[in-house]
Amino acid sequence: MRDLLSERLSGYVPRLLTLDYPEAGVLVPVTDDRGNPEIVFTLRSENLSTHRGQVSFPGGRRDPEDKSIADTALRETHEEIGLPPEKVQLIAPLSQVMSLHQILVTPYVGVIPRDHPLTANPAEIESIFRVPVEFFLEDKRHRTDPLNFLNNTFYVPCYRWGRYQIWGLSAVVLVDFLNAVYDAGIDLLEPPAGS
Repeated sequence: MRDLLSERLSGYVPRLLTLDYPEAGVLVPVTDDRGNPEIVFTLRSENLSTHRGQVSFPGGRRDPEDKSIADTALRETHEEIGLPPEKVQLIAPLSQVMSLHQILVTPYVGVIPRDHPLTANPAEIESIFRVPVEFFLEDKRHRTDPLNFLNNTFYVPCYRWGRYQIWGLSAVVLVDFLNAVYDAGIDLLEPPAGS
């Protein structure tokens, strides 16, 4: 899986936002299974002050001690789901996105062992779940949300997986991953046909 992702992301140029805002790093964890890889998501605790009860990728705000934003993503992933940094093979960054709370988020794609146990930190994470990449490539979205950012409207898919809804910033990062790695052709600038 690492070779496949490295090859497909080698020519990818992430969009960088030249904005001076607090930073965060998130990990897009992809299981090491070339035949049927899965993406790991978290459901944030209802007790958190921001994005409570929402699906997200593991990650969080940069601490002054973090050497890089990639280190932030790895540290936060370890804190939130118990995945040690040495178990993650970082591949490449994706395009930066801005959260509703004015945080500049840099996502990193990382390959993780399929069978490594993950444990939710109950102070931050209610649950951890996995979704096969194949599911997203079918683009069977539950709905499309028009979101306004920097004088543009983006048509962001919302995917339903069991009781979970993957939408908003997490869906934007997910679509960037799917388009960069799998040429999914999901267009955020145009509403889907028939909507």
